Amino acid sequence: MTLSELFQAKRMTADEIADRIESDSVISSATVLTYPHAIAAAIGARARRGEIANVVHHTTLELGNADNFSPDYPDAYRGISWYSGAKARAAFNGGWGDVMPAYFRDFPRIYAEYVDVDYAIFTVSPMDGDGCFSVGCTGGSVEALLKKARRVYLEVNANMPYLPFSVKIPLERIDGFCLSDVPLPTLPTTVIDAVSARIGELIAERIPDGATIQFGIGSIPDAVGAVLRDKRHLGFHTEMFTDSMVSLLQCGAADNSRKPIHTGKTVASFALGAKTMYDYMDHNPDIEMLPIDYVNDPAVISKHDHFVSVNAALEVDFFGQVSAESIGTLHYSGTGGQVDYVRGAIESKGGQSFIAFPSTTKGDTISRIKPILTPGAIVTTSKNDVDMIVTEYGIAKLRGRTLKQRTEALIGIAHPKFRDGLLFEARKRNLLL
Repeated sequence: MTLSELFQAKRMTADEIADRIESDSVISSATVLTYPHAIAAAIGARARRGEIANVVHHTTLELGNADNFSPDYPDAYRGISWYSGAKARAAFNGGWGDVMPAYFRDFPRIYAEYVDVDYAIFTVSPMDGDGCFSVGCTGGSVEALLKKARRVYLEVNANMPYLPFSVKIPLERIDGFCLSDVPLPTLPTTVIDAVSARIGELIAERIPDGATIQFGIGSIPDAVGAVLRDKRHLGFHTEMFTDSMVSLLQCGAADNSRKPIHTGKTVASFALGAKTMYDYMDHNPDIEMLPIDYVNDPAVISKHDHFVSVNAALEVDFFGQVSAESIGTLHYSGTGGQVDYVRGAIESKGGQSFIAFPSTTKGDTISRIKPILTPGAIVTTSKNDVDMIVTEYGIAKLRGRTLKQRTEALIGIAHPKFRDGLLFEARKRNLLL
């Protein structure tokens, strides 16, 4: 059978793929843009009609219409989130969804050892001349899922960028595909407020020329990126490729020239941003989208001298325990790769890890720096791993500091209206005199 004949033989509609999903089965899609919106909607329609039961769909950072997290048919088609967006967050907190606790770097191994996967379903770019589909904006757990899954179905989306250096799926490996032109999920343009801008300035002052950087998501990483335009020879080794990184590459501040490995290349494991970023990535040979167990391996990260990681959090206590994934007992996101990059950065020669957030929340009524974490809050980064905490009032260096020293430093970068109360709590616990 020729490539063209095989292509036609495996071409289906989203409904036809959904019809092949059996009850009591497990589906997985990798990270963010691999979520198959058309196929998931067709599976959801079957669930609504009562045609399937007990179908589980694992996803990571779903965006937009996530049918596997619908409250309408949780016994028929339900989601398990490995890092939550809004739909998964609402599903777990509402009781009709579930979450998988894990470091991002461990996702492939957990799939390989613990999760039975009947169907791997990904959104991919159109087939190339060699008969392969690029998974485009995601490396993630794709390779592990291809090895584990009993069946593989693809949603071929003309809007998905084709990356020369990404996971490729041969036509022969798949059981079927459908065509789609669903717009890829995008992030709105970040509005950098005065607090985020100040935090960005504080961090950017510490970043030397030639550093290799990892940014997380949000206004603070974007603010850091905005202040780095005058730097030179920056590099990127990051789980998430962002709009701010594109800006730094385009203005010449970043060129990856001083990276000891993947020299001249931006290394990431997934991308999420504006359509202009996806256009920049399309057929770009200078971007390598690689598996997450490699990209987020602290041993790989630490090979880069002067590595800088910038991540966010919800709150921190006097010990330096960082909560970044829950508000008390209320689920918010997931562990993600924060710990991977904190550990990689502190093992790097000259490396620095910044956990940054505004000093307050809820209109300056709640301090994010606390004597103890909110009861029930999940510790994401431990007191033994944390390096530096940043608010708009400064940088508190915690690594290598005693508990008393940490407490004093953290109170010093808290919002002034809360400092007396924090000092009172510290003295009550005999942490400060």
